[in-house]
Amino acid sequence: MLEVQNLCKSFGGVKAADDITLNFTDGSLTAVIGPNGAGKSTFFNLITGALKPDSGRILLDGVDMVGRSPPDIARHGIGRAFQVASIFPSLTVHETMLAAVGADQRRAGILHRRFPLAETRDRAEYAMELLGLANKRNRTAATLSHGDQKLLDIALALVLDPQLLLLDEPTAGMGTEERWRMIDKVRELWEREKISVVFIEHDMDIVFKIAPEIVVLCYGRILATGTPDAIRQNPAVIEAYLGTDHHAEAI
Repeated sequence: MLEVQNLCKSFGGVKAADDITLNFTDGSLTAVIGPNGAGKSTFFNLITGALKPDSGRILLDGVDMVGRSPPDIARHGIGRAFQVASIFPSLTVHETMLAAVGADQRRAGILHRRFPLAETRDRAEYAMELLGLANKRNRTAATLSHGDQKLLDIALALVLDPQLLLLDEPTAGMGTEERWRMIDKVRELWEREKISVVFIEHDMDIVFKIAPEIVVLCYGRILATGTPDAIRQNPAVIEAYLGTDHHAEAI
């Protein structure tokens, strides 16, 4: 579904993406891990068009996304939620969802309709329900908890009906209970929507529990790919990132 071929990006003398080649299949759930500065967010920025690669290809169902604008890439089916939630703080949850769908459908003035079009309303309602935000529909985004703001950001990406959803550190800044609530929602979303989900995460307990496939980046290069058990026991990953604790847990 998504094929990344020989992707390269440098900033001065620093290679943030160094010949990355990966395939993400339909319906897959993949974690991207690695130390700070490994190139994880740069990798997402290249896929979504926020950055243009120096070389390489990014194919979605065989169509090259390189050189396209972020809105065009989103319309083709790649959605993204950010580490810092990208929301409209003065709008209610419901208004935010309607605005996102309206922008996608290129229908100007949708917030000023007394009765929004049925399709728009249905898509917004479904995304709010799936992410557990329906009972907070009339709350302004700025008054939501940190976790609910991040759920709203994911809902904004989901409402555009992506084939591939990228989540940049969905549990960042959360306490233990809130982290697990978030990741349970991510897994539920993946199971119900049957879309491909790729997420960046630093909490290895979360990664090893829910991700069937893991990609390890280090200094812009792919250090390893594989199942949680294979990654736990990979000597290069242990040395570069995990240390001995998670390796010991796997034995």
